Amino acid sequence: VQLQACGGGLVQPGGSLRLSCTASGSILSVVSMGWNRQAPGKERELVAHIAMGGRTIYADSVKGRFTISGDNAKNTVYLQMNNLKPEDTAVYYCNLAVLTGVNYWGKGTQVTVSS
Repeated sequence: VQLQACGGGLVQPGGSLRLSCTASGSILSVVSMGWNRQAPGKERELVAHIAMGGRTIYADSVKGRFTISGDNAKNTVYLQMNNLKPEDTAVYYCNLAVLTGVNYWGKGTQVTVSS
C-alpha cells in the first residue's frame, strides 16, 4: 500500500488549505483513513480520521475548523483546513488502517501557518 499526499504549503493565519491523500496498491479491509500531524519537538497526534462507514473523529483543537471527507471509489481522503492558526504548523501524515491492525503512513506534507 502506498499513500500519496499533496496540498501542503505556506498560508497566513486565518487562511485555508486542502490536503488530499490517495491510496494505491493492494488495498484490502480498510477500516479508516485520516491525518495525523507532528510539530517540531512534539509527538505525532491525531488530527482527523474517517471510517469506511463515514463516521469521523477530530482532535478537539481542530473541531469546527477542519473537515475530513472521503471518496471510496478513488481511495482518497481530503482534509479541508479553514481558519488556520500558527499552532497548526506541522508535518501532516496520511494514515490508512486495515482490519488486521496494520497502519500505513504517507511521507508527510508540510503545513506552515505564518504571517
